[in-house]
Amino acid sequence: RRERRAGQPRPARAQDLSSAPLRHGGVLGGVLFPAVEMVIKVFVATSSGSIAIRKKQQEVVGFLEANKIDFKEFDIAGDEDNRKWMRENVPGEKKPQNGIPLPPQIFNEEQYCGDFDSFFSAKEENIIYSFLGLAPPPGSKATQPPEEEPSLPNGEVVGEAQGPAEGTEKAGESGENEAPKEDKEDEGDLTEAREEK
Repeated sequence: RRERRAGQPRPARAQDLSSAPLRHGGVLGGVLFPAVEMVIKVFVATSSGSIAIRKKQQEVVGFLEANKIDFKEFDIAGDEDNRKWMRENVPGEKKPQNGIPLPPQIFNEEQYCGDFDSFFSAKEENIIYSFLGLAPPPGSKATQPPEEEPSLPNGEVVGEAQGPAEGTEKAGESGENEAPKEDKEDEGDLTEAREEK
C-alpha cells in the first residue's frame, strides 16, 4: 500500500460495485470506500527533433493504448514544469552520464517505473504490469496460476506414469534383441573355431 502524505486530500470517487472488480477500493462492513486510480505518467517531447525519440514515444503510447492501460502524457517540450518534475524524479542511478534523462520516461504516480529500454525489456518478458506497478487485468496470463498436472494416488503425475513403463519395455525389448545377437556371435565364434581345427 502506498501511504498518503499528510495534508493531501484523498480523491473521493464512488465506484459501481456491480460492474467490474475493484482495483484499489472496496466494501468493508457495508461501507463503500473510494477506489484510488493509479495514473501512469508518460513524459514525452512532442516537438522532439530526434526520430529515435519520437519512435520510442510512439511505441510506449501505442502499447498502452492497445492494451487499454490508462495513462496521461506530459509534454516536457512545451511545459517547463513537466520537464523539471521529470528530471528531478528520475532516480540518480537511472540518469544517463550527462545527467539529463531523455523521454520517454514512465512513472506510476510519483513512483519511477523506467525509461524506454526498461519498458521494452518488461514488454518482451511479458511482465509489463509489474513493471508499471499495476495489478494484471482479470483473466490475463499473469493472473492465472500455472496448470498443474493431475496426479495419481501414489503421487506420480498422470503424464509421467506412462513414461517410465515405456522406458522399461524398451529396455526389455532391447535386452531381448541383444541376447539373440550374442548367441549368434557365440555361434559365429564356435563356427570359426571348428573351421580352424
